[in-house]
Amino acid sequence: MTAQTDAGRIWPIAVLMQRDALQSPWQRWRWSLHDVLPAPPDAASPPRCVAWGTTRAQWLYPGCAVQLYRDEAEGYHLNLTAPQPSWFVWWTAPALADCDDPRLDPAGLPAIQAVTLSYNEAARWMDAGETIEIAPLPAAVANWLAAFTQQHYRPEPRKRRRPQSFLAPEQRAATTASAPPAAASAVDDRDEPPACCL
Repeated sequence: MTAQTDAGRIWPIAVLMQRDALQSPWQRWRWSLHDVLPAPPDAASPPRCVAWGTTRAQWLYPGCAVQLYRDEAEGYHLNLTAPQPSWFVWWTAPALADCDDPRLDPAGLPAIQAVTLSYNEAARWMDAGETIEIAPLPAAVANWLAAFTQQHYRPEPRKRRRPQSFLAPEQRAATTASAPPAAASAVDDRDEPPACCL
């Protein structure tokens, strides 16, 4: 594993994308995330083909990185407590979707927009209609993320309700009637993994 940099908040990675041929008159190729690999910083390198075939090819995108932010600590916590902690990769489709050989025309390659370890950030991207895929998180990266999360994550304290015995009977009825019905389950829903993890 490559050591993290920048005071422990950045982990350099490379994203491995795969292209498969489809037997469809409407779509010739399908791109998908194959893996996320720890890698040395290499910001200047363009994507490169690491496996080529007529029906399947793989392209490595070096120069990516994950950076941790204190205000995303809750999202990191939700990722770590999911059944399978994951990388979340946001990528966009190639400009030339029917390009047969992206080695000759880079417009036939998808673009990696961002990679995160925050469940919340990935959920915001998905809500915006972006393509998000996941890959399993290696133990070394999960341990690094857990150390950061333990240092910065502070669960929001539950709001204390005023005891009903201090209210007049008519006020108790009004308080009960105005309480939102789904409030109790809102906190529990945060621990569910995003739709892309199911």
